[in-house]
Amino acid sequence: MVAVGNDFVLAGESDLPAAPLEDLARRLCDRRFGVGGDGLLVLGRSEAADFRMRMFNPDGTEDHCGNGMRCAVVAFVGGIEPGQERRVTLETRAGVKRAQVFWEGDRLLVETEMGEPRFAARDLPMRLDAERVVDYPIEVEGETIRATVVSTGTTHAVLFADRAEVERRFERVSPALEVHPLFPERTSVMWATVESPERVRLRIWERGVGETLGCGTGACATMVAARLHGYVGNRAVIASRGGELRAHWPGSGSCILTGEAQIVFRGRFPL
Repeated sequence: MVAVGNDFVLAGESDLPAAPLEDLARRLCDRRFGVGGDGLLVLGRSEAADFRMRMFNPDGTEDHCGNGMRCAVVAFVGGIEPGQERRVTLETRAGVKRAQVFWEGDRLLVETEMGEPRFAARDLPMRLDAERVVDYPIEVEGETIRATVVSTGTTHAVLFADRAEVERRFERVSPALEVHPLFPERTSVMWATVESPERVRLRIWERGVGETLGCGTGACATMVAARLHGYVGNRAVIASRGGELRAHWPGSGSCILTGEAQIVFRGRFPL
């Protein structure tokens, strides 16, 4: 499945062997010797919601994923007729979330409740004593970068820069910042360029993956960080190399994310 350039292998829990899912994710997500993907999504039963979604990065680490949520919802719902809508709940690593599937013109969209962002360093987690990490200077690769760090179910360091600076520093700084000692569980790195009060351009380095074309939790973290800085209002389009997402955060409560998700193909894999 694909959502704004993030591609996933999705399977039902009952169809998988008893082997550890961490090992299975490494095997399935390998782009040369497996199916290939930015992560493995596993759908199963839940006592708290309509279904449960687990997500594993290609390195086997379990994580939370906004784009994966939309893919999981589309797979669970199985499609709806134009003009119809469907509401579901899903259990994730970050708690139970609500989602709505609906048509907008000729596009099938999924609106997901991403949860309330967390800011305190102890909750990110980050080895600091601070209630908010906004425009914080971090020494990395012999220079100082300034990061606003937000958890939207997983940790994101958002760096605001113009396009030229992003291109110059992305590949050198991103992998070093991911594993910086300040982040005990590593961090994803969002390079954000504010194009207008309604639009932010994003280049993405995801922890455990590397560069990806899209990141739902990262889009929400970027929306939150941009609003904290006063760069955007309550709503903005977050554009990445894989496409566009609509984000809504009024300054408190849950961040809401809206975008597409598609089933690209179905197949079998020998285990």
